[in-house]
Amino acid sequence: MKTNQILVRYGELSTKGKNRNSFIGRLRDNVRQTFADLGGIRIKAERDRMFIASDNEAEIEQAIRRLPKVFGIQSFSPVTEAELDMDAMKQTAFRVVEKLDRTGKTFKVSVKRPNKAFPLEKLEIMHEIGSHVLRSFPELSVQMQHPDIELKVEIREEAAYMMAEVIQGAGGLPVGAGGKGLLMLSGGIDSPVAGYHMLKRGVRLELIHFFSPPFTNDRAKEKVFDLAEKLSQFGSSVNLHIIPFTKLQQEVHKQVPDNITMTSTRRMMMRVADKVLEETNCKAIITGESLGQVASQTLESLSAINAVTRTPVLRPLIAADKLDIIETAQKIGTYDISIRPYEDCCTIFTPANPKTKPKLDKVEYYENFVSFDEFIQEAVDQREIVKFPQVKKNGAVYEDLL
Repeated sequence: MKTNQILVRYGELSTKGKNRNSFIGRLRDNVRQTFADLGGIRIKAERDRMFIASDNEAEIEQAIRRLPKVFGIQSFSPVTEAELDMDAMKQTAFRVVEKLDRTGKTFKVSVKRPNKAFPLEKLEIMHEIGSHVLRSFPELSVQMQHPDIELKVEIREEAAYMMAEVIQGAGGLPVGAGGKGLLMLSGGIDSPVAGYHMLKRGVRLELIHFFSPPFTNDRAKEKVFDLAEKLSQFGSSVNLHIIPFTKLQQEVHKQVPDNITMTSTRRMMMRVADKVLEETNCKAIITGESLGQVASQTLESLSAINAVTRTPVLRPLIAADKLDIIETAQKIGTYDISIRPYEDCCTIFTPANPKTKPKLDKVEYYENFVSFDEFIQEAVDQREIVKFPQVKKNGAVYEDLL
């Protein structure tokens, strides 16, 4: 008896038509990358489901832990193999059901028997296995339609296979199926959550972070690295572009009145992002802005910021409640990183009384006193690019192999 397969059920991509195969292929590639360090994993993608197999049970356990983070999967079930012997099959059924929460639950056995040479018929197999499970777990009750627990048994020529546990996947679409976008990653709570939502819609991410030493320190940079590492765990690697922003930010503060520096700084970030976007073949800029949360996120501020770019700006959190954003951040493991007390460039340079309704013509008037083009190009040219997930020091993971 050993658990050596996982049955994967597709999510939203199962509703696709003629282009379904391209979505399935993308999911298969993402699963391969997720298991790049597991040498014995075999993947077989079919039209309606996917099978993941390995002769190494430790690899299957690793796969079960990682699959919930791969977008495009609705649910999956570990499959346990048993010998074609009724006593062995009963013992396997016991082990499979034993792992589940059984209190007050209903139960049934369903059987497929493609191996017609097996001496017992379907109903006999159902009776033998079902009776054994019910004797072993008296808290279960039988229900043939829509039971809480359905033990599925398939009798093949080489072995019997059983599964009952259904583990929920991440849903959504496979990362990469929705193109590529550039996420402005600040280091706060919101932007990683925005990135997570876009990953769930199949958008592959490039990340951009604005770093202003010596006003921001290496601890703040390390925090952003850790957030990028988290975002790279959802089925796709990411590149983080670290923009040296000090000179450009200081020039804004020289030329622009204090109460609109926040708006002007964000506009400069958009202009830098546009340059990086062109070089990375991204199709949109993604931000973690939520309407009315801070002074720069009023409709008037967002309008003035947007005016500097023709690139689509996607704001997946625009109508989200802060508590809901925090809940998602906790779920995906970014919250504790985001609340580390190391400030980013926007926080450090926040003016005392920022304009909540800046006038675009006034912002443009002050910005026109100096050409920012050279500062912007210099920041883009001198950026640092780091790929995630990063290779572990012990050499266990080499993501580029596939």
